[in-house]
Parts: sequence; C-alpha cells; structure tokens
Amino acid sequence: MVAGLPPSLTDKAYAELEERIVTLELKPGQVLSENALAASLGIGRTPIREALQRLAREGLIVILPRRGVMVSEINVRSQLELLRVRRELERLMANLASKRASADEKTAFINLAEEMRDCADRSDDVGFMRLDRDLNLMVSRACRNEYALRAMGLTHGLSRRFWYMHYKEVLDLPRCATLHAALAQAIGEGEAETAMRASDELLDYIESFTRAALDVPLNFA
Repeated sequence: MVAGLPPSLTDKAYAELEERIVTLELKPGQVLSENALAASLGIGRTPIREALQRLAREGLIVILPRRGVMVSEINVRSQLELLRVRRELERLMANLASKRASADEKTAFINLAEEMRDCADRSDDVGFMRLDRDLNLMVSRACRNEYALRAMGLTHGLSRRFWYMHYKEVLDLPRCATLHAALAQAIGEGEAETAMRASDELLDYIESFTRAALDVPLNFA
C-alpha cells in the first residue's frame, strides 16, 4: 500500500487473511478455497488471489498446484533461525528509524508506546498483537531502507503467529509489552543507542519465549 492512499481491495484481503492466519482462525494445515474466501470477505477472486500470493511469499500459506492453497505448518525450531535474522535486522532498523523518523512519526511512536502499556494493563492480547503489527510497520517505514523493509516483511507474520500460538502458556504479556514500548519510546525520542539496546533486550526475551515454547505441545483446537 502506498502511503497516503486508501487501501486497495488486495490490501484489505491481505490484512484480513493475515490476521485470520496469525490468530489461528485459519489453522496450520487447513486447505483454503479462493471461492470460499472471496465469499467470506465479500471481495472478488482477483484481490484474494493477489493477497494469497503475498502470503505465500511470507511463508504463511503454501500454494499447492491443482489443489488450492494450504495454511503453512508451524515449525517451532525454525523460529530460532528466524530470530537470528530478526535480531540483526531489527537492531539496524531501530537505529535508522530513530535517526530518520519525521517529527510526526516520532510522536506516533511515543503514542504507540503508551497504547502498548495500556494493553498490558488490560491483558488485551489481541489488541497488543495488532499494536505489535503497527510497530513493525512503523519501524519499517521510518527506517527509510527499502531492503531492510522487504527482508523484515517476510518474518513478521510468522513471528506473530508463533507468539499467538504459545503466549497463553509461556508469555509474560506485561514484560513483553514493556519491552516493545521501550523500543517505541526510544525511537520516538530519537535515541539511537537506546533504541538498539531496547531492540536487543526485546529479542533476548523473544528468544527465551521461543525456547520455552519448544516443550509446549501444539494445540490448534
């Protein structure tokens, strides 16, 4: 979606399908029908198909020749490899965003930090997940580096789905929200060194969360 323009039907289809996959409404291994999705979302098949192609690039679905599409399985151990990439990219992007964000963007980061703390106070897990997605998008835009943006875009959905799958068993939501808020606050205040430290501390926690989840049986009921 181009900044300043209203979302296209493809953007709307993507956002809705991505959230349904991430929140496990569409379960790993589930086979999807373009016709059924179009009817469910009230959107034509062409935008649905384009959204599915984007989701396939991000690893959230698998396109099966002559069989349709399937929601990708959750590979727990692969998350640790994903985090190796995220750690380096997110530190870089936090650094760049804190230096390159506009005044309005910095205000938005500070406001987002407060909203995240509020979600933690209310134990609003889905609300926090949506704010986490907003933070990812804001950092991606504010860093003004299209290559980092493209690379990180391939990790966000998979990471948030993993979080949603396991947060009830092993997540400390107040701690997680506090770490995300600290990152947003540092970027909003233009403190590059603080933002990079906040990014590292957040990834440290996410890695410990991921390792704890290795021993938790998957349950998609």
